Amino acid sequence: MSEPIRVLIVEDSEDDAFLLLREIRRGGYDPYFLRVDTPESMKSALADDNWDIVLIDHVMPQFSGPAALALLDDAGLDLPPIIVSSVIGEDAAVNAMRAGARDYIL
Repeated sequence: MSEPIRVLIVEDSEDDAFLLLREIRRGGYDPYFLRVDTPESMKSALADDNWDIVLIDHVMPQFSGPAALALLDDAGLDLPPIIVSSVIGEDAAVNAMRAGARDYIL
């Protein structure tokens, strides 16, 4: 039986979000999720629901990983943010960790 998990996905690509969800399911979880891609929709999602984890795309056209981390910090919620990127340089990864990311996935 799969373990339920509530996942907020900060990602502009629906396809990439579904790839993340596929991996979560392969890990034995049954995700309830919401995908957001703007600061406003992220604020609303954080206020309206209780999440177990936040997966954040590092680079998006209208939003960014660092901005999402700052928004999460401003909300004062104790959620583990994970940065997700197909390409992230070492400096960007270190900066994301310093900004509050718990880990990053390539």
